Amino acid sequence: QVQLVESGGGLAQAGVSLRLSCGASGLTFSRYAMGWFHQAPGKERAFVAAISWSGDRILYTDSGKGRFTISRDNSKNTVYLQMNSLKPEDTAVYYCAAKLRLPSTDKNEYNYWGQGTQVTVSS
Repeated sequence: QVQLVESGGGLAQAGVSLRLSCGASGLTFSRYAMGWFHQAPGKERAFVAAISWSGDRILYTDSGKGRFTISRDNSKNTVYLQMNSLKPEDTAVYYCAAKLRLPSTDKNEYNYWGQGTQVTVSS
């Protein structure tokens, strides 16, 4: 049974940093591209960042470029999202997801999802 478990969310003030983690089990982690998505209240789930199995291909949403960094440690079956200079508009539930082959910005291509972790940024 595949499980993705996010952690590291919480309440933060604008301008500070948070690092989200997503631990995976039940799959051969090093074969999967991993993605981070977020969903704000009343909005669609949206792409944030994705990384290939080897880490050599990385995608970011425009709003995350320069502020967010996705990385992974295949020895720990974990993917990370470092979020710097947080803004109130980053407030959302953050989900990690897994898919085979190449990373993608399309949430419909991901096979497995975590339950999400709430990030709330106050001004």
